[in-house]
Amino acid sequence: MSAEPDPARSLARAEAEAGERWYAISSRLLDNVEKVVRGKRAQLELVLCALLCNGHVLLEDVPGTAKTVLARAIARSVEGASASRIQCTPDLQPTDVTGLSVYNQKEREFEFQPGPVFTNILLVDEINRAMPKTQSALLEAMAERQITVDGESRPLPAPFLILATENPLDHEGVFPLPEAQLDRFFLKASLGYPQPDEELEIVRAQRHEHPLSSLTPAVTVAELQEVQRAVEDVYIETSLQRWVIDLVRATRELPGVRIGASVRGSLALERGARALALLGGRDHVQPADVERLVEPILSHRLLLEHVFAHSAGADEEPSLLERCLELAPRPSAPRPSAPRPV
Repeated sequence: MSAEPDPARSLARAEAEAGERWYAISSRLLDNVEKVVRGKRAQLELVLCALLCNGHVLLEDVPGTAKTVLARAIARSVEGASASRIQCTPDLQPTDVTGLSVYNQKEREFEFQPGPVFTNILLVDEINRAMPKTQSALLEAMAERQITVDGESRPLPAPFLILATENPLDHEGVFPLPEAQLDRFFLKASLGYPQPDEELEIVRAQRHEHPLSSLTPAVTVAELQEVQRAVEDVYIETSLQRWVIDLVRATRELPGVRIGASVRGSLALERGARALALLGGRDHVQPADVERLVEPILSHRLLLEHVFAHSAGADEEPSLLERCLELAPRPSAPRPSAPRPV
């Protein structure tokens, strides 16, 4: 007589298979983008982490570091995803972003013409060159995933990701992003220059054509949304959740900081740690996941004192993580090793 199946064992097997599937999907997407943006695996993981959390990314870097290429590569890697690009200039108007209502003489009524924001992946190039009123047109889209025009709210497609770029070397003709908008970016990242061997590979790869032209989709929109939902099920120890809150609260007590990270920073750090664990093939969060995200998720949310400035030896100053750890030490008893590695 055959033994009856163990429900607990069957459930564990099903969870393991699901975890392997989610890890495989995210890895395919990451590997595909890396075919174009070479040698930046760690930075690509941060961007994908934001995408899995339905967050938006601010890329601050010097020209020519593949910021635009990254956005286009992500769009081409997701089958069924649409992509748009906005080149920000001082004369860009809010309606150039959101769209506007146009009178149809034949139908004798106004018709809404959607702007480029109605897409899955939106590249906002040189966002700090747009006027403040145009920058503000993105606030509702970033926070509520909808656009209100002429008193009517229209939902944006899902998934929805904004990749905004800005050049830190620009000083003339730019309008710094207000704190309210910076707070709506899930994380801030920088790609930086590639290593010499990687730069040589980039030069050779573009001898005849750009690798983007031959990039094919690696995942579907449905698969991406499946992994986004899976992030919610990644386990995080209560002690680690409390530590996340303590780290965010520590930013409000640091010398030279007038306003620390908001509650939105706590939400992003906790959710981002779960996404990073999933990208690492784990079903639970480790302290290292939280520590890795402190700088990219919290640094741009801090409002510094005007009198606070880095000294000549700024490179020797402690990082934001190190300063926060002094006020919020790592938990003494994190969860043990993974019971179900994928």
